[in-house]
Amino acid sequence: MAGISASRVRDILSKTVGPVPWYWKTFPAFRSLAGQRFVWAHHGDQGPIAHLVTLGLEQELDKGRLALNTYCRPFLVPPHFIGIWCPEGRNIRLACFDPDQLKAFDLAEVAGWFKPSADRIYSATAPIADFEVPLTLGPGMHKIEVPRELATLDELIVPTSYKAMSNDDPAFALFVFYPQAGLVEVLPQKWFTAAQYRVGQQWITRTARDLESHRIVGECYGVGTFLLEEDGCRLAEWVEKTG
Repeated sequence: MAGISASRVRDILSKTVGPVPWYWKTFPAFRSLAGQRFVWAHHGDQGPIAHLVTLGLEQELDKGRLALNTYCRPFLVPPHFIGIWCPEGRNIRLACFDPDQLKAFDLAEVAGWFKPSADRIYSATAPIADFEVPLTLGPGMHKIEVPRELATLDELIVPTSYKAMSNDDPAFALFVFYPQAGLVEVLPQKWFTAAQYRVGQQWITRTARDLESHRIVGECYGVGTFLLEEDGCRLAEWVEKTG
């Protein structure tokens, strides 16, 4: 298996962030430049803030600094920013915040309306950088304009649904962002088609690069964990089946 053991894949994926709200426990706690410790909280499955995931100070979890809606994922931006990526219509949105600038808000401000809304991110403070990339990009490498606040990031792998023209076309793709280089590579998952999988019920939840082999590994909800071929588009093998 290209020298990648099942235990190694499990270890890689255990450190890989997945989408709100299901994978909120994978979100990274961190310290800001000012030394404040920020942590994530999930607000239960009942009531007006059910399934809400917020970022706040460790000693102030009754207040939010960021609130995230379904499918959002945070990522650390060196040296001391926090990024969020999420679907935004037919685009992928990447936003960057300075945690020390984030103002606190009462959770009552998002109770009831935020979770069922189309808004993905709520904050009382505007992001320091924000840009979008269309999901209509074709396969291969594309030049993009990346805000300088995000340009310290080496790589960000974004699994996303992809418009399939037929049941035999890829229904998912990986958008591999290389912000330092100002590039994004689109890798249609040629194996993940409506003819082979129950698209919607089964979906690619998270992916990561194995730093030793440079191959991409991932998790498909309802099926199992997988290893991709070197081209990043074809399935090499299932590492472990769960479905």
